[in-house]
Formats: sequence, C-alpha cells, structure tokens
Amino acid sequence: MPCNETSGPQRFFSPPTYTMKQIHDAIPPHCFQRKTLLSVSYILRDAVFVAALASLGAQISSIPSLRLRVMSWVIYTFLQGLVFTGLWELAHECGHQALSPSRKFNNSAGLLIHSLLLVPYHSWRFTHAQHHKSTNNMEQDIAFVPKTKEEWLEAREARSSKPIWGCWEVVEDMPIINLLILVGHQLIAWPGTLIFCPATQFFQKAARMAALSHFYFRGDGPNFRPSESDDVVLSTIGVGLVGAILYAAIGRFGFHTVFLFYGAPWLWTNHWILTITFLQHTDMSLPYYPNKTWSFLRGCASTIDRDFGFIGRNLFHGAIEYHVLHHHVCRIPFYHAKEASNAIQAVMKSHYKSDIKTPYLWAFWKNYNECRFVEERDPGSDIYFFGAK
Repeated sequence: MPCNETSGPQRFFSPPTYTMKQIHDAIPPHCFQRKTLLSVSYILRDAVFVAALASLGAQISSIPSLRLRVMSWVIYTFLQGLVFTGLWELAHECGHQALSPSRKFNNSAGLLIHSLLLVPYHSWRFTHAQHHKSTNNMEQDIAFVPKTKEEWLEAREARSSKPIWGCWEVVEDMPIINLLILVGHQLIAWPGTLIFCPATQFFQKAARMAALSHFYFRGDGPNFRPSESDDVVLSTIGVGLVGAILYAAIGRFGFHTVFLFYGAPWLWTNHWILTITFLQHTDMSLPYYPNKTWSFLRGCASTIDRDFGFIGRNLFHGAIEYHVLHHHVCRIPFYHAKEASNAIQAVMKSHYKSDIKTPYLWAFWKNYNECRFVEERDPGSDIYFFGAK
C-alpha cells in the first residue's frame, strides 16, 4: 500500500528509512547458520523425486489406452518440471553461498545441478549478482526492467507508422493474442537470456551480441571480468557435457523419448523460473528508481512475496514466499527463511510487500497484461510505479 511516513504534503509514496543493520539485528542468529548435511538431504530428496518419477514414466508406454498414455505423460512432465524447478532453486541457493559454509561445496553442487538443467552456473551466478546489486534500478538492473510511460508511448508511435503494426494495434489487447505471445515467451525467453544475456541498458546498446552471452568467456564483454573467465569456461564445459549426453541419449533412445523424459519437464522449468522472477519484481505496488534516487536498501524493499501453496513452500523451497527476505539477506538458507522473514517484517512495516490473496497464476496473467509501463505518482520524485495502460 502507498505510505506517508514523513510530515508535509500528502505523498503517494515515501521511500524506506530503516537500515540494513536493523534488518540484521531483527533476525534470530541461528537463522544465519548454514548446515551442509541438511542441505545435502534436500538435494538428495529432490534427486530421489526425479528418479521415482522417471521410473513411473518408464511404465507409461505399457498403458494400452492412448488417451491414458497422453494424460500420463502430461502429468509426468508437469510433476517432473516442478521437481526440476526445485533443484534449480537449490542451485540458486548455492550461487548465494546459502547452503553451506563451504564455498567449494556450494559451487560444486551448484555447478552440477545447474549443468544438468543446461544452465551455465558460474556465468549465471555473476550476472545474477548484478541483479542483486541493482534491484529495480531502471538503468542498471537486468531482470524485467520496465519502460517509462514516455518510452512506451514513443515505441508505440514508432510502430504505428509501419503498415503491419497498424493492424497489430487492432488485436494487441485481445486475450487470445496475449496468451499466444505469453506462451511463446515462456518457451524461449529463458534460453534466450542465457544465450544473449540482457546486460545493463547502457551496455546493451553498444556491446557485440556474442559478448552478451552467458557463454562468452574472453573477459572483454560487459558481463564478466577477465578474472572470471575460467569459471565461465567451466560452466560452458558443464553445459556442453550434459548436451553431449543428451545427444547420445537421443541417438540411443530417440528424440521422442528424450523429449518426454527430459525436454518437456525442462520446458516446464523454464516457464516456472520466468514466472517466479517476473512476479517477484513486477507489481503495481512496487517502486522503480533511476540512478539518482536508487539505493541498495530501496532496491531490496522493491520486491514482493506471494504464495503458491504446497508447491511453493515444499517443492520450490520458499523461493516465492520469502523473496523480500532473500534480497535483504541472501545467505540465509531457505529452511530458515520463514522465521527470518517474519522477523524483518516488524522492521520494514508498510514497506514489506506481499500478495497472498491473488491466486498465483492469475497474478501472473493479470500483471503480464496490466504492467506495461511505469510513471511518476509524485511529480518530481523520480520514483516510478506501474500505471494503467
């Protein structure tokens, strides 16, 4: 909700004034403890889920009814996609050094898990750190950076002068059209991000396309320093090895089988990762800042918690429910996140944002359609919010 914590004229929004020290002091000390064995147990648990589902999937071909086989594969790929996503989130925790005090363990586990999901672990870790360092900074962030109203209208006007786009304006708000675009986005956007990483807007306009890739290891691009090249190479080798295994599996078992057991769940995982990230950082209640009004703390407070029920809390390891905490203190392991999140809400007060009432997938559809551009609510404030299209 908008807030007004200072005296003077009524304002739509006043930025947070608490400190990071207050956040850290509010969290019980044991919440910072990372337990390697406990973390390993969660990794093994999810690996067992993968194996169990694959074993069940191997029985589907013996089902005599075609209709039941199709339904079984749909259920299998959906469920396996959920488990893959949970493993993805555990590797994400490794990238923040949040599963163990051992950096070697975190990076080894993260590299293994992300490679198996065709994600270049270290490369992603480096660019993800940029997101944490510049959350909701419209000039520096790399995750779902919105356009201002002026930029959005300018782009719309530029398109309207072209014949094909004149027709597009007639249909662009139709739900079926938006659904088709959204499905396409969910299928290709995450692999596209890995291949052509969205660097900060300044570099995005100038850098060579190849240098934007998560697989670009020369060290002269916008995303990685020369000292990080070896880790980028290692990540690329990891993905390459898994790609080679998949290629060999296709030769042995056929594309259709490999797609059903791995490819389709992998596409579901891409969908969930995009959905999770989008909804963590896109909402009518969240502020966005240019450089001159942004600060690290303001960025941390510009995220939102949501609820995805059993799936979010148990299979996705709370990545959806405790993201506000994660941006304030990213090394707290997920199994302490609920307690730590409750503790910081007393410090954040009205600046803690959550939406547990809107069904998760409805929130995704609603925000995808409504959150098109940002504009100032308080003139001259240089603080922006999504407005009605």
